[in-house]
Amino acid sequence: MKLFIFAILASLSISTSAQIKSATLQASGLTCSMCSNSINKALQTLPFVDKVIANIKESTFSISFKQGEKIDIDAIKEKVDGAGFSVAKLALVLNLDKVALTPDSHINVDGLTFHILKASSKIGTSNQTVGISDKGFVSAKEFKKNKSLTKMECYETGIAASCCSKEKIAAGTRIYHISI
Repeated sequence: MKLFIFAILASLSISTSAQIKSATLQASGLTCSMCSNSINKALQTLPFVDKVIANIKESTFSISFKQGEKIDIDAIKEKVDGAGFSVAKLALVLNLDKVALTPDSHINVDGLTFHILKASSKIGTSNQTVGISDKGFVSAKEFKKNKSLTKMECYETGIAASCCSKEKIAAGTRIYHISI
């Protein structure tokens, strides 16, 4: 009986766990449909990307991910950079249902660590949109402005430092900074 109850509880926690659902990327430097096509093809080579839909007029790309695949946010940026362009904005849709959203705290989603810079609500939802605020994912001006939102040194580097040790995050862990 105990095993049966444990199995039910485990299945419930799996279905409500935090996960990355999709992304919207805005690129800068695009001048034509060939530029858009170049980014589209580059993104589709990522093993965790299921589908990419380009919006040429807005220079945006809607990215859906393969279920169960480990997502590498830095690899997305590297593919855009490698195609000769840059990321102007990256927004992720996460399942953060009932996750506490406390500024200057960390959450784990699909094995990735996110540092919350600012949050408009205290509890997450199942389709929570978050913006990546790290260097190279936003303009230099916005990166500098967001620096005032935290005193933690990991914001500058994107790597866990002594500021993150109180939350038991291993030194050297990649941390993505988000605004919700």
